[in-house]
Amino acid sequence: MHAAIMTLLLIVSVALVIVVLMQSSKSEGLSGAISGGAEQLFGKSKARGIDLILHRITVVLSVLFFVLAIAIAKI
Repeated sequence: MHAAIMTLLLIVSVALVIVVLMQSSKSEGLSGAISGGAEQLFGKSKARGIDLILHRITVVLSVLFFVLAIAIAKI
């Protein structure tokens, strides 16, 4: 059981890294962090197409990663 969860955790972590690296950059550097950071926080920038799909996959993989990490800690 432990080996199966550990293998699944490894696969999810590699997939998470790949999906995050595939996403396009949305940052504007330091000026974007100071002035325009609130726009992204409150959802004014809307992702469409492949960016939306990658964003949703990232959320699912990150939740799965944390669930598996907690499961490994409990076992």
